[in-house]
Amino acid sequence: DVYKRQHPATAANVATLNERGAVLVGPEEGHLASGLVAVGRMSEPARLLGEVRLLLSRQNGPLAGRKIVVTAGGTREAIDPVRYLTNRSSGKQGYALAQAALDAGAEVTLVSSAVGVAPPTGATVIAVDSAQEMADAVLAAVRDADVLLMAAAVADFRPAQVSQQKIKKEGGAPVIELTPNPDILQLVWKQREAEGSPQVVVGFAAETQDLLANAGGKLTRKGLDLIVANNVSQADAGFAVDTNRVTLLRADAEPEILPLMGKNAVAEEIVGRVELLLA
Repeated sequence: DVYKRQHPATAANVATLNERGAVLVGPEEGHLASGLVAVGRMSEPARLLGEVRLLLSRQNGPLAGRKIVVTAGGTREAIDPVRYLTNRSSGKQGYALAQAALDAGAEVTLVSSAVGVAPPTGATVIAVDSAQEMADAVLAAVRDADVLLMAAAVADFRPAQVSQQKIKKEGGAPVIELTPNPDILQLVWKQREAEGSPQVVVGFAAETQDLLANAGGKLTRKGLDLIVANNVSQADAGFAVDTNRVTLLRADAEPEILPLMGKNAVAEEIVGRVELLLA
């Protein structure tokens, strides 16, 4: 306990706060005003806000007691030790979904590739790189989960052979043969039929044409309860921006077109639909 290393008066004050049920955040280790490097820095505002947000969500959230698995980011398929195939997914929508699920009181597991977004406080993060790693992590995580939100942009193909050494340009442009990656939602569907969980599965369709037809086909083929479709060719929606324009499709309802909104707001809408599906 970091506080046991402090001045006796500080330790006594902390003990009093603990007895009164206070939640303590920090302190952090780093450079202090004195010039020393030690434990004593105030936690960053983002962490403080995250802890407060998590604490408030644990009270009576509509998804309290539920376990939700969220995937995020674009997978990376190795070509050689320094190069890989990937896509333009920023992970922002997936991370917003994880935060919205936490805000609703759920226990959240976030299966994510490397993205430049800090994970929400309270989420259990499983770091993955390739589509195969994500498939393995997801199939294990959903075994005792209520919901899967499959927001990650998973590569459909990977190099059939991975060079163990960096490919040198002196050898000329390489010919890279591709092979299919595992279809994670298909695997989840098979496991779900055999084991009964998760109760609700939500897929995502990032399209550049024939949005409703392509998304509707995926909804049926992969046994989804809900699919979130968006046209990523639009400048204000999809990859690498903070806004999104999505259409929600279910097998038993007309498509629901949502207006342009921030990705956090989109996430809240989706989690709200999940609450209804669980009910």
